[in-house]
Amino acid sequence: MTDFPIIRRTDRILVLGMTGGQGTFWSERMIETGTNIVAGVNPKRSGTTHLGLPVFATAKDAVSAMAIDVAVMFVPPGLAGTAALDVIEAGIPGLVILTEHIPAQDMITVFSRARVSHTRIVGPNTAGLVTPGQAFVGIMPGHNPNIFAPGHIGVISRSGSLGTLICLNLTRAGLGQSAFIGIGGDPMIGTTTLDALRALDSDESTDAIVLVGEIGGSMEEDASSYASAMQKPVIAFIAGRSAPPGRRMGHAGAIVAGSGGSYAAKRSKLEDAGVVVVDTPHGIVDALNISCAGVR
Repeated sequence: MTDFPIIRRTDRILVLGMTGGQGTFWSERMIETGTNIVAGVNPKRSGTTHLGLPVFATAKDAVSAMAIDVAVMFVPPGLAGTAALDVIEAGIPGLVILTEHIPAQDMITVFSRARVSHTRIVGPNTAGLVTPGQAFVGIMPGHNPNIFAPGHIGVISRSGSLGTLICLNLTRAGLGQSAFIGIGGDPMIGTTTLDALRALDSDESTDAIVLVGEIGGSMEEDASSYASAMQKPVIAFIAGRSAPPGRRMGHAGAIVAGSGGSYAAKRSKLEDAGVVVVDTPHGIVDALNISCAGVR
């Protein structure tokens, strides 16, 4: 694994909670698209098979039997911290945490351990990662060719639903996507907007980037300095323009205190960096056609 948080067909995937209802459904969809799932984890089903794949008691047991590049978690909030630590202690380099409402104290411990072990985390509260034509992990409809199609536009989004809408519009316009990176909507996340922007900037298949942000926090502002030095065009949409100060809107991280994290602050910073900021999601395709005449 060399490109995480961009997922590749060659990445060997471990699914924690694969035998549950959601784990089964989405594992089947992932396998349909060619995602290289090699095993699952469920302590109560250890030693059995599911979807034709071996099930282990722990991530450490799985790693002792085979190489694993990325783990993805279909695990409830109360157990998610322990499951994430199991992945980290097993030495798996990439971890996608789909779960939301994980206790903050649990995530502080997880991020602390991950920094020491150099495990890269996407999430929590992410919808996942998609590389059309190759693989996807998570609960994005990466199996639906009407929404995701191979192309050369990288998409970064805190929101899974907004990300889906943007990718649908890109596919309908004949552009498609090089990769989708859902960074997650919690206040504390492992992969930031800046991290995702750097990954797509380094990706040879990506000609331009769509950044879907929202009010709250400072991730979009933090990414603006890097964006100002990029050669690839960046188009942004920021959700929450009409949200009143102090109101939480959807994600736990989408709350504005004073002027920090406001729509106006984010838009100003991004536009000062040369990023084209559109008023609505439907303006993204037009902005790409104007700003990115050389996009494949």
